[in-house]
Amino acid sequence: MDLLLLSNPLLSSLIVLSGLALLFGGILGFAGLRFRVEGDPLIEQVDTLLPQSQCGQCGYPGCRPYAEAVVNQGVSPGLCPGGGQSTTKSIANLLGMEIPQSGPDGIAAVRQVAYIDETDCYGCAACIRACPSDAIVGANKQLHTVLSTECTGCGLCIASCDKKACISMQPVPITAQNWHWQPPPPEATPITLLMPKAQGA
Repeated sequence: MDLLLLSNPLLSSLIVLSGLALLFGGILGFAGLRFRVEGDPLIEQVDTLLPQSQCGQCGYPGCRPYAEAVVNQGVSPGLCPGGGQSTTKSIANLLGMEIPQSGPDGIAAVRQVAYIDETDCYGCAACIRACPSDAIVGANKQLHTVLSTECTGCGLCIASCDKKACISMQPVPITAQNWHWQPPPPEATPITLLMPKAQGA
């Protein structure tokens, strides 16, 4: 056997490399089991509900740090402008929290989407590369437009624009398709309806 290995250096190299691979694979497998960190499944669920645009408008560096703050520190679920009110409701329902009706500054949250002024756009395509939700369509040296149904309102396209002027954030117009009635707050005084008394009562 020794003579065979000495006479065939390629075979001996393969045996040595296979042995090292098995050894290091075993060490890594043991380390993965021994030092495994269990993640919080609640954080994973909240992170999944967020739009994953990593825009930082919530005040945190990304969607996962914001999800960790919501679960561990009780931060309001209504700080994500990209996710809108539907994401806020989903997170609040998941965690059993009260659904906030306004943003952190007390102003009612209004969903905004990017708008490209097509008369000023010359097709640099920088906004297409910056958009994390693929909501901008167009081609190089061609006009671009935003699919409002796909835009999360993260605003990353504005910073990427070469002209810095042809992209702006605008509120989504209220139509019969996207209008939602907001129920009154729980502390509102109920209205008593005065019904006319029937004659002879």
